[in-house]
Amino acid sequence: MKQIRSILFLSILLSLMLLPLQSMAAHHGVEGELNISEIVLGHLSDDYEWHIATYEGKTISIPLPIIVRSSATGSWTFCMPETLPKNFFFDGAHHGKIYEKMPDGTTTRPLDLSITKTVAQIWIVVFVLLGIFGYCTRWYKNKDEKSAAPRGFVGAMEMIVMTINDEVVKSSIGEKHYKRFAPYLLTVFFFILTANLIGLIPIFPGGANVTGNINITLFLAVCSMIAINLFGNKEYWKDIFWPNVPVLLKAPVPLMPVIELFGVFTKPFALMIRLFANMMAGHAVILSFTCVIFLGWSMGVGFGLGLNAFSIIMLLFMNCLELLVAFVQAYVFTLLSAVFIGLAHQEHEG
Repeated sequence: MKQIRSILFLSILLSLMLLPLQSMAAHHGVEGELNISEIVLGHLSDDYEWHIATYEGKTISIPLPIIVRSSATGSWTFCMPETLPKNFFFDGAHHGKIYEKMPDGTTTRPLDLSITKTVAQIWIVVFVLLGIFGYCTRWYKNKDEKSAAPRGFVGAMEMIVMTINDEVVKSSIGEKHYKRFAPYLLTVFFFILTANLIGLIPIFPGGANVTGNINITLFLAVCSMIAINLFGNKEYWKDIFWPNVPVLLKAPVPLMPVIELFGVFTKPFALMIRLFANMMAGHAVILSFTCVIFLGWSMGVGFGLGLNAFSIIMLLFMNCLELLVAFVQAYVFTLLSAVFIGLAHQEHEG
């Protein structure tokens, strides 16, 4: 009985993973040919609509609000993708971004504050987090002194929060300063973790590649950079501009201060690239293995059976691996941010 349930679960999981790819293949395919690069890049890029499926040549999608400011007139335009004014157009050469035709015939990028797929996914993540912590908050408000320790979902959330707070934030920053930064670091951890997990859901309202978008990881890295440098103590800045090295390395040529100052920017850059590259690569590999299934059948039954068996095994393995990566990347980003903040609050020794 357990084996039957396991097989049924895997079948449903595979169907959910293949359904959006099958519709994407129909959407991007040309006369039966599968454009794998277009499918992968289309999933990794942002969009002004949320593609659900393609049925009998018709695309089923959720249009998202477009908000742009004209560079020519300065007026704002609020519309949907299908009602975009004639002076604006989607430029396929620039990842489908909105461009504006100027009166002199040139094109320019207007100020674009549209609710894109990535933005909509971020809102979904925020609402999920508000629901989770709202539920946990109500449990703690309703408990009395005689209540037992939290169990189930609330207990799991408490365990995760205490682990990150005590083992990552407190141990990396120090007991004296960690309380100021714990709310930010816990927020970053749960945001990245939730965005990663929802991004693995192959159907709406999941599937958007939030942390695989370099704009998002850039913003998170800038926030960590501000937390590191804005609140750094005098010892931190002294070690940058006048480090404890031989004078010849500091003057007359400020070799070490330049290297240390360069490190102020390389630390957040490393945070940005590490999260972006790992999440983007994971989504790309999963999509590629899924596309191989449809590619195999297009080459014949023999190739289809062989490639399908290989692709399904690798697909299940990669999805399980991405579940681990989703947690690891959130943990690593939070840990490194905490370590860098801790380095900015070192006390003078001796």
